[in-house]
Amino acid sequence: MYDFAAMWDWTGFAARWLHVVTAIAWVGSSFYFIALDLGLRKPLDPASTANGEEWQVHGGGFYHVQKYMVAPEAMPEHLTWFKWESYATWMSGALLLMIIYWAGADLYLIDPSVAALSTFEAILISAGSLTIGWLIYDFLCKSPLGNHPTALMLLLFILLVAMAWGYTQVFTGRASMVHLGAFTATIMSANVFFIIIPNQKIVVADLKAGRAPDPKYGKIAKLRSTHNNYLTLPVLFLMLSNHYPLSFASQYNWAIAGLIFLMGVTIRHYFNTLHARKGNIFWLWIVTGILFVLVMWLSTAPMFHRFQDDAPKAALTPAQEKFAAAKGFAAVQDTVLGRCSMCHAREPSWEGMHWPPKGVRLETKRDIIINAQQIYLQAGLTNAMPPANRSHMEPAERRLIVAWYKDATGGA
Repeated sequence: MYDFAAMWDWTGFAARWLHVVTAIAWVGSSFYFIALDLGLRKPLDPASTANGEEWQVHGGGFYHVQKYMVAPEAMPEHLTWFKWESYATWMSGALLLMIIYWAGADLYLIDPSVAALSTFEAILISAGSLTIGWLIYDFLCKSPLGNHPTALMLLLFILLVAMAWGYTQVFTGRASMVHLGAFTATIMSANVFFIIIPNQKIVVADLKAGRAPDPKYGKIAKLRSTHNNYLTLPVLFLMLSNHYPLSFASQYNWAIAGLIFLMGVTIRHYFNTLHARKGNIFWLWIVTGILFVLVMWLSTAPMFHRFQDDAPKAALTPAQEKFAAAKGFAAVQDTVLGRCSMCHAREPSWEGMHWPPKGVRLETKRDIIINAQQIYLQAGLTNAMPPANRSHMEPAERRLIVAWYKDATGGA
């Protein structure tokens, strides 16, 4: 009989692997072309119609790259499009969001102490917010603000911080940070799908028809590409944040997210300026360091309240109730309390630990039941937990967890 929990975990792993690979491809090509664009020099050939050119060396060969601001005089026979990296990154990310946060809504998405949502309501907010975010952003870009890039970027920053705060009012801290990353990544990928590629296709169609392309399409695409460039680093941080409770489990996680967006701007602006040969503005690293110190301070700043344990809890589902009734639950509960709860607690007793790892708490009967699958995978089927077996969990205790889980699930 197949182990459904293990298969499902491997499915999530595969989706995450695909997402990371495609994201590397997208970020790599994006950063390369931004650096290339900023480093272009005036063509040496006076008769050249190119707006800029660059000689590069890599892998034992030399490359001569030329850029045409609007389009070349004639359409080349072969044209490479850079778009699938973006599309594959978004689609694999959406799949991962569904696997972890939609299918595991009770565990990772919904916190009854924050908002008493049903699974359907939480998923609806999750999906709807991504769509609405793109519509608002696109409207702002197409408004007169599109002619004022600095003002537009400032307004976009305010929108992102507002969304960061908004997500913390409905989801768990972990889900809030990841959704803010998905919100931003949706804007970036939609820029490619709805604006950049269609505009380039218009230019290609004009060339094939013998018409002079309108330069406005390149200008519009350039604005969206610049936004993507400055948003990339914050998105990477937000997607990794679910591994670090200090970033998502703080009461001020929304403010931390805002500072991370500013850090993304300072870091990218430093490299953009350097690639454009406009000087080495090293003081931006000092600003970045100050912002990061603020992030670290906020992550451990005193909170008005850590947990609202008196908040109403959603009723356990019939499937979850089976874990309480399964053979060996009392012994498993004793094992988890003795081997895991010193770290996985509302206020961890392990020295130097401020938040439970990944926000997972294992102090009550309910905690253990809703985290049953992860306990099985992390401490039963494998020995990933406790880390380095610091609490000395015995092999017999791990076998006990496996037997309990399989009894509750009918062996699946």
